[in-house]
Amino acid sequence: CLLALCSTTAFVFFSAGPTVSGSFVYGNVGQNVTVPCSYSVKGTQDITSMCWGRDSCPVSKCYQPIIWTDGRKVTERYSSRYMLKGNLLKGDVSLTIVNAEEADSGIYCCRVEIPGWFNDQTSNHRVVVKKARISTASPHTYTSEQTSAPGSTSKSSFTITRTSPSASASEASQTASGPCSSTSDCLDVTSNLENMSLSLPSQQYSEHGLYIGIGFCAVLLAILILALFLT
Repeated sequence: CLLALCSTTAFVFFSAGPTVSGSFVYGNVGQNVTVPCSYSVKGTQDITSMCWGRDSCPVSKCYQPIIWTDGRKVTERYSSRYMLKGNLLKGDVSLTIVNAEEADSGIYCCRVEIPGWFNDQTSNHRVVVKKARISTASPHTYTSEQTSAPGSTSKSSFTITRTSPSASASEASQTASGPCSSTSDCLDVTSNLENMSLSLPSQQYSEHGLYIGIGFCAVLLAILILALFLT
């Protein structure tokens, strides 16, 4: 019983002190990450030394210390990337990690050394530094299409070949059968076909009339010559 009582007393004695819970801090690679930590300062007599270290807080001091202060200024610093930007005289001892890296992830200990036996204020903070997400969405390519029949589509790439008035009707029909680049082009081709279909018969009729007229003149000339011989 005496041994158990001594063990319990020793445990209470060594675990006494204002230990506070820690927090999770998240940041991105290349950015500044601030790990919060502070203590109460009611007067100049409350200003005290403190340290930051990697890994959980040990029984005393800081394990793998990265920065020390005497309460008013930084006295030791492991790297220039570790800074205390808060007002030390008001108890703001938050740690700022400049240009954070993935290797900075882990547990950080903030220990404020308060005078007295086992009165130190300690807190453990887990820092998680990740790479920033980069969007990898591929650009969309849009293709203009028109519907030629229910359930089927065809690309809207058209060519138009214009024919001269002297072209034959078969050539014009072959040219007109191709797709058009616009409605106006299709109308032009259709009108050209109609004009050609109307002009071809009229040209044939004019040629027949010319042949008939020449024949009629020849007959009259022959009759006139015969009449001269008879007279």
